[in-house]
Amino acid sequence: MKNSLFVRKLVGTAILTAVVLSLQLVLGSVKFGPFNITFTLVPIILGAVLYGPLSAAFLGAVFGLTVCFSVISGNDAGGFVLFSQRPIITLLLCLVKSTAAGYLAGLFAKRKSTVYLSAAVAPLVNTGIFILGLVVFFRDTLVLWANGEEAVIQFILFSILGVNFLAELLLNLLLVPVILRILAGVRFTKDEIENI
Repeated sequence: MKNSLFVRKLVGTAILTAVVLSLQLVLGSVKFGPFNITFTLVPIILGAVLYGPLSAAFLGAVFGLTVCFSVISGNDAGGFVLFSQRPIITLLLCLVKSTAAGYLAGLFAKRKSTVYLSAAVAPLVNTGIFILGLVVFFRDTLVLWANGEEAVIQFILFSILGVNFLAELLLNLLLVPVILRILAGVRFTKDEIENI
């Protein structure tokens, strides 16, 4: 029984990894100003709820690696600007924010918190670490993007939090519970449905 659950978790994580790669490489993300709104947090949150924090952290790391490739190649223009200034810090920021978002969403799911809380934690951590990285390591660029020092707080509140974070939050809050209910009705046993 334990081996069967492990295999199911491994296969489920592999399928979600393919979804993460497909979403990021094929669909990409929606561009709003210098930032991208990603759909890729959805399968990461699904992994967090279905398979726990380690699977979600792995999915987040895969997402972070694909973002690193986009940044290095210049497909992510805002990320490329940061990469050209501090390459190692930019790549670490990409990896840490997405991996932490998955892991922490998984911790909330593991504690039997609501699906909505897990769906909210991922974009909060992902965007929060990004903002912290901008403020600490890329202050001059942040000031440039905000069109002046006096507009930095407004830029963070209205551009990053107001557009990026809210769009990702709403997307996750709408899609994750619906997808979980569909999966529960199609794939899982009664015990597994009750755990969702």
